Amino acid sequence: MANAFFSDLLSTISERGRILLGRAVPANDKQDPSELLELCEALLSGRGEASGTAMAREVLDRYHHLDATGRLSFFQTLSRDFGPDPAKLTQAIDSWRARANGDDASDLHFASEPRRQELIRRLNRAPGGTGELVSMRTDLLSLMKGNKDLAALDRDVVHLLSSWFNRGFLVLRRIDWSSPANILEKIIRYEAVHEIRDWDDLRRRIDPVDRRCYAFFHPALPEEPLIFVEVALTETIPGAIAPLLAEQRELVAVERARTAVFYSISNTQRGLGGISFGSFLIKQVAEELRRELPKLDNFVTLSPVPGFMPWVKQSTDVPLSDDDRQLLESLDKPDWFENADLAAQLRSLLEPLAAYYFLKARTSKGRLIDSVARFHLGNGARLERINWLGDLAPKGLRESAGIMVNYLYRLDDIEKNHEAYANTGEVIASSAVKKLLKGEGRRLLDMRLG
Repeated sequence: MANAFFSDLLSTISERGRILLGRAVPANDKQDPSELLELCEALLSGRGEASGTAMAREVLDRYHHLDATGRLSFFQTLSRDFGPDPAKLTQAIDSWRARANGDDASDLHFASEPRRQELIRRLNRAPGGTGELVSMRTDLLSLMKGNKDLAALDRDVVHLLSSWFNRGFLVLRRIDWSSPANILEKIIRYEAVHEIRDWDDLRRRIDPVDRRCYAFFHPALPEEPLIFVEVALTETIPGAIAPLLAEQRELVAVERARTAVFYSISNTQRGLGGISFGSFLIKQVAEELRRELPKLDNFVTLSPVPGFMPWVKQSTDVPLSDDDRQLLESLDKPDWFENADLAAQLRSLLEPLAAYYFLKARTSKGRLIDSVARFHLGNGARLERINWLGDLAPKGLRESAGIMVNYLYRLDDIEKNHEAYANTGEVIASSAVKKLLKGEGRRLLDMRLG
């Protein structure tokens, strides 16, 4: 109710400001970027609260009516012409060089701030401004490909969004069958790991006693989940996704549950890309579950490996023999996993390579290749288990030959594991995973990787 009151108040201020300015909401015709930029300059020049709020609202309204070419021109001008004020920056630099004290350092800091940052702050004052700026960054990300001159603008937008969406502002809410329908619809729409087919499928994931779903919300976007996680309560650590999503399955009584499985984590706002919420979400949900169910011993993921097969087929680290390549061609058969002998041959080839993929393979910049691995290991998890044929859905078979992995979040070890990965790049892994690089697995890797 407080959010609704504040939103209504801003809207009232904005409409009164429009009256003061003598401006009307723009028609739904194509807008000229130069006129919009003039309005941005006027907004920066300093106005009263009502007129400033109305002008910010008008900038956002007019932006909506720009076509793709107009938006690119608008962003390029913000990047090129809305940087720091050269005169103020030169004066601050001269003062710093002359005295080099704390006050001059502060003046230099503020003088070096691009004017577009203040413009973005003022746009955020408009009713609904925060959500529209997030959408605007979605457009910016789409236009950045092939337009490197937009990088400075994007850094400034991310800098401000990171402040506005820091952990202190986020609210954790449990999503269940009693949640508002518009929220539930967005859970269906935004699910990015395992598609939710319909309302019945959604209910199976959030309503039973052994299922949970949690999401982060922001006060400025009270009906938009920013990121959400789906959780299954189980007795043991699972190695396959199908039993968790099965329509007909035996429910696990919460008093028997010893494991919380984070089997799907989905970001919902592309405009907030690069601003991480996932690490906070997993850790807070783990703490919430531990308080609710003290007998839980394990907090694990059941994660896909989306980049594994592309790496196997394309990486120069994997000099496959002709026999290996012929064997891999059998993956094109939709039912290859039903042939026990063929599946065993593929397992002997792919499991050791999967261990190498996680433990040894790196990009040219020295980073782990797999983005999911970087996320969980960077959060302090341990690579616990590689699961052969964990995902038999077409997407899983295509991307990883069905391989899934468990990352274990042992709450007492999270910080230690995070420090090891952050400082030295060490992948904390279980002995079971490491053994895949020894014995027969090591021999296979020696043959294939030299």
